[in-house]
Amino acid sequence: MVSTKGLVPITRSFLASYYDNYPFSPLSSDVSRLTDQIFAMATTDLLKDSPPTQGESLLVQEAERQPPHKVDENMWKNREQIEEILFMLEPTHWPRASTVEDAELVSLLGRLQENFKSTLSTLESFQAKNSEFVFNTVMTYMPQDFRGTIIRQQRDRSERNKQAAIDALISSGGSIRDKYALLWEQQMERRRQLAELGSATGVYKTLMKYLVGVPEVLMDFIRQINDDQGPMEEQRQRYGPPLYSLTKMAHSIRLFLSLLWGRLETSKLQKNQVVILEEAADVYTSEFQRFIKFIGEVFTNSPFFITAEDAGTLSIRKDDDYKEISVPAGSAHEVSLTVESVNSYIAWDFSLVQGKLNVQDIGFSVECTNLSGEKTLILPYQRYEANQGNFCTCVPGYYKLIWDNSYSSFFKKVLRYKVDCIPPVVDSVSID
Repeated sequence: MVSTKGLVPITRSFLASYYDNYPFSPLSSDVSRLTDQIFAMATTDLLKDSPPTQGESLLVQEAERQPPHKVDENMWKNREQIEEILFMLEPTHWPRASTVEDAELVSLLGRLQENFKSTLSTLESFQAKNSEFVFNTVMTYMPQDFRGTIIRQQRDRSERNKQAAIDALISSGGSIRDKYALLWEQQMERRRQLAELGSATGVYKTLMKYLVGVPEVLMDFIRQINDDQGPMEEQRQRYGPPLYSLTKMAHSIRLFLSLLWGRLETSKLQKNQVVILEEAADVYTSEFQRFIKFIGEVFTNSPFFITAEDAGTLSIRKDDDYKEISVPAGSAHEVSLTVESVNSYIAWDFSLVQGKLNVQDIGFSVECTNLSGEKTLILPYQRYEANQGNFCTCVPGYYKLIWDNSYSSFFKKVLRYKVDCIPPVVDSVSID
């Protein structure tokens, strides 16, 4: 287990300085030129005498739409478009080679297919290696004992379940679009769980630090890394624009092939269209592979943690997780939590600020109301001066922690407490 002593998570200002050492050579001007040309061929030439179907209209809208802002979402979008293009470039969809021109076209399509296959393989390898690199790097800061083994096993099991869901979707006839919608949903679920894990405070940090062995600095890292204005926003600002251009180009190529294949019987492919298609495919695959290789080097060399001096701050973190509230005589204080996931942990830590004249206590209990409205007592009422505890939720629902001072006729109680809802263990780490 690598020590995190003296380290803080990377900051956006640090990444800005780091990225200065990795300038990306601008894309070829052919990218924007060919994107415009092939989009015009699709929407002007092919749709001139043949109105689009409903499905084709959706493809036109997608090609016109601005690409997503996040880097990883653009990677998935490109991967989806490449798979769609490869599906249309399968030999069963080629025109019959009845003339010399048809034979030349078939030869060209075969070469384009190989280029796109190579690009897809490069992208899949990049995503797999990046995911594994991030996970393994995080694990170097985790205990190298049974706890680390359990986390790895949970992650492997979760990833197998996700892949099984994809396989089941494909086996049931799901489309490429359906497949990538599910893949992105799974990616966002990882990110949501990661954000929940990093956002928990107080008791949860103590629990994870001593029970699971998660360093606090690692929790801070996963909490902020994908924030809209967090460290990865610097990456999006710096390297997003060329990737966005490539995403639009992939959409335009896919749109052109889709419209063309639907009109081959009535519209013969013109020689200038063949030239532009070939050039666009070559420029896209070469430039996209160059971008993947470049961003892979940037990711591999980028640190997760830096010293406080490098971050430009030596301020000591303050424990501001506790809340302090006065509970009047004859009343109670409640904290309500909405729990969506089974196997979440609810944790608490509280004490009373004691007066000089007598030792005070307060009633405490925990109850749950499930989604059907049935109420269950989780922790029976008991009076405490202080208490710390946690439990694992068995059902989603509404959980209520109650501090009861109704039995007191004269004395208010000053309660100092912190409460956390701990999400299920995250299966993997995802960085934009």
